[in-house]
Amino acid sequence: MTTTAQAAPALPAHVPSPVEPLPNQLLTALGQHRMATTGQLQALLRPAVRRQTVNTPLNELRRRGLVDCTVLPRSRGMRAWYLTGDGARMVKDFPALRGRPPYPITSTTAASLKTPHTLTVLRTHLAFVADARERGDEHGFLDWTPEVSHSLGDGEKVIADALLHYTLTGPGQRTKLRALVEVDRTTMSSERLASKLIDYARLWSYEPQPMGRNRSRQPVLPGPAWLRWYPVFPRILFVLTGGSRQVLDNRISDLQAMTAQHPLVATMARTVPMGGAVLDDIEAQRPTGEVWTPLNDERPRSWTEL
Repeated sequence: MTTTAQAAPALPAHVPSPVEPLPNQLLTALGQHRMATTGQLQALLRPAVRRQTVNTPLNELRRRGLVDCTVLPRSRGMRAWYLTGDGARMVKDFPALRGRPPYPITSTTAASLKTPHTLTVLRTHLAFVADARERGDEHGFLDWTPEVSHSLGDGEKVIADALLHYTLTGPGQRTKLRALVEVDRTTMSSERLASKLIDYARLWSYEPQPMGRNRSRQPVLPGPAWLRWYPVFPRILFVLTGGSRQVLDNRISDLQAMTAQHPLVATMARTVPMGGAVLDDIEAQRPTGEVWTPLNDERPRSWTEL
C-alpha cells in the first residue's frame, strides 16, 4: 500500500499593521511638534489610556538616547520631551516627516528657552484635535505643522507659527480647510503683532518675477507664489493668551484696525477669512464655537464661518 505525503498547509502571508507602534508615533510626534509634555503626547496619541502607557515607552526611548526631557519650572515635576540629535537623525527619513528639517535640541538650557512658546502652540493644536474627535471631523497630530515658512522674495520670508489642515465631514460632504496660525503670548507689542498682517498681505499678493534664461530652467508659474502650495489662500487665525481679558481684547481691536486701515490688508480681507480668539475661550467652547472675532466684522463666530 502506498501513501501520498500531504503538503503542509501554507502559512498565512504576513500583513503589516497599518498602525504605527506607539514608540514610532511618539518619535514622529516629537519630530513634527518639536516638544511636548507627557500629557500632551497622551492627548494627541492615546487620549483614552492611562498616562503610564505613554510614559513607559518615552522612558525607554530616553534610555536609548533618542529623546530627552526638561522639567518645567513650577510644575511639580512635569516633563517636556524633545528629540536628541540621534533621534532627529532617525526620524528624518520617516515617511510622515520627509522634507521636514530636523530640529534637535542640544541641551536642557536650549529646551527651556523654547518651551513656553512651543508648548503653547501645541496647546492650541490640542483644542482643534479634541474638537475634531468630538465632531467626527478629520484633524490628526500630523495635520498641524509648526513653523511654516514662505518666501516674500529678496531674501525675505514670513513664518507662521503653524499651518493647520482640517477636514469638515458631513452627510455626503467633505470640506477641506487650511489656516495659517499665529499664537501670541503677549510677549511683543500689539503694534508689532498687528504688523504681521502686512506680511501676510505681502505673501497673498507676491508674484515672483521670471529669472533670466541662464539662471532658471523652469518657467515661473503665472499668478501669486502661494498657488504652488494651496488651491486657495489659507485662513489667518490669531490665538491670544498671556494677558488679561482687556489686554487681549485690545490686541484683537488693533488687528481689526490694521485690517481696516492698511490698503493691502483691507484688500486681502475681502477674500481671505481672518479672525482672532482667546485661547481660554477656544479650549472652553471648542474652536468651532462662536469664539472668533472676524478682523473685518464684529459678530463672533466659528473659525469655519469667518
